[in-house]
Amino acid sequence: MDKIKVEGLNLFYGSYQALKSIDLTIRAREITALIGPSGCGKSTLLKSINRMNDLVEGCRLEGTIEVDGRNIADLDVNGLRKQVGMVFQKPNLFPMSIYDNIAYGPRTHGVKNKKELDRIVERSLRQAAIWDEVKDNLKKSALALSGGQQQRLCIARALAIEPDVLLMDEPTSALDPISTAKVEQLVQTLKKEYTIVIVTHNMQQALRIADRTAFFLQGELVECDQTDVIFNSPSDARTEDYIRGRFG
Repeated sequence: MDKIKVEGLNLFYGSYQALKSIDLTIRAREITALIGPSGCGKSTLLKSINRMNDLVEGCRLEGTIEVDGRNIADLDVNGLRKQVGMVFQKPNLFPMSIYDNIAYGPRTHGVKNKKELDRIVERSLRQAAIWDEVKDNLKKSALALSGGQQQRLCIARALAIEPDVLLMDEPTSALDPISTAKVEQLVQTLKKEYTIVIVTHNMQQALRIADRTAFFLQGELVECDQTDVIFNSPSDARTEDYIRGRFG
């Protein structure tokens, strides 16, 4: 089932065109990886899906992005971001307790009952596979955690508002290999309930975890297919060259 549909998307920062005629369908409850060299438009597309580019001066969009058949341009931006969560490259926790980091989103959406917040915090931390590590320290500062734990806490915070879609912008690029493996394992577990779009520079990561992979180059979507097809028999020579390390 299709979850996100991008059609004829052009995106401009002033006179610079960052995305060119993007047509992309993202299926529900799959992991879709966006790969390509730096500056090719991967993160720009990701941020467009939950309208983070709304705040960028001089940014202009043409074309449509639909989530569940609804044009995101017509949606209330807070409602959209409740449905479409985001995890960034570097952990961006608030300087507050572990508990309050997770409860922050639900509180802003009107959840005030302490028992309900307790339930959400525990569920989110369990989903992010970090509950057992932090359950005895929920009142301690989130900033005291290791980098890998902080990133899983950011994932828990995104899950706390019960989104349908999780956007992840290079979520493991600042992590060591052990933490990276934990996050990858977590992402594969989460796809049972969520649609996940992950930007990664690490092609091996895409090969390990993604159901489908889309290759971007200079603002264009070159091709998108099953991950094993993209890596073993791509239809475009540019994809082949990138995957074989001939540039990028």
